[in-house]
Amino acid sequence: MENNPSLELSQHYQLIEQAIQYIEANVQRQPELDEIASAVGLSEYHFQRLFTLWAGISPKRFMQFLTKEHAKELLARSENLLDTTHQVGLSSLGRLHDLFVNTEAVTPGEYKSRGAGLTIHYGLHPTPFGKCLIAATERGICHLGFIQTSGSEGGAIDSLAADWKQAKMIEDYHTTAPLIARIFLNPKPDSAFDQADQPLKLHLRNTNFQIKVWEALLNIPVGSLTTYEHIAAQIGSRSAVRAVGTAVGHNPIAVLVPCHRVIRKSGEFGNYRYGNARKKALLAHEFMQTA
Repeated sequence: MENNPSLELSQHYQLIEQAIQYIEANVQRQPELDEIASAVGLSEYHFQRLFTLWAGISPKRFMQFLTKEHAKELLARSENLLDTTHQVGLSSLGRLHDLFVNTEAVTPGEYKSRGAGLTIHYGLHPTPFGKCLIAATERGICHLGFIQTSGSEGGAIDSLAADWKQAKMIEDYHTTAPLIARIFLNPKPDSAFDQADQPLKLHLRNTNFQIKVWEALLNIPVGSLTTYEHIAAQIGSRSAVRAVGTAVGHNPIAVLVPCHRVIRKSGEFGNYRYGNARKKALLAHEFMQTA
């Protein structure tokens, strides 16, 4: 009897679906790999291999994701850290701390505070590529985004405030104007990031995976292009091309974290958060700088 690839794929999916349902139902107990594999009738080795192939992450990482998302929900409802630790099935506050640092690149307390104690100075400015909104904390620039359509400035400011719910927001043209000048009006030929005597500092926060992607973007030279596949390989996650694309699309600091330099492997420019025309204009400007 000939093998039926479609039937085999369907059977594999059913096993993965069963595994995901089992993990979700028992995540508060933090089941071990052998228990999950046994629940779907596979050896640890074959289950680990099959799950990673289908989901793009290991069963352990998937369970960490579910645990972290549950903890975020609890913290958003003002649960204290110790209660949250117990409710998500972790054995100690230290494990909750490690989970957030390794997956969100912030501590549980920092996530819960959502910017409490921070002051954000922001301003709207014209640039050679259209009006933009820039914002900075004492640690560095935390946001740089172009205004998509006329009259949408208020929406851009509201979105920024929602990302930093507990921070104090101050409209401060005098603080932000010099940053815009350094980025757009008087950049050095070799980089839009390192200028003057002191490099511009960035205040990045999000998942550890996203920050790895953004760090890889910072290494793309002016006038150069790369692909999503290359970024995935660079950060050691060759199978996570789609997740890399999502991280690139969620880059909060345009231009300085140069997500516009990433294209599809087919050579197409691909999508850009602020429009394909702006992406091409940014690239053309950079190519002229290095010509």
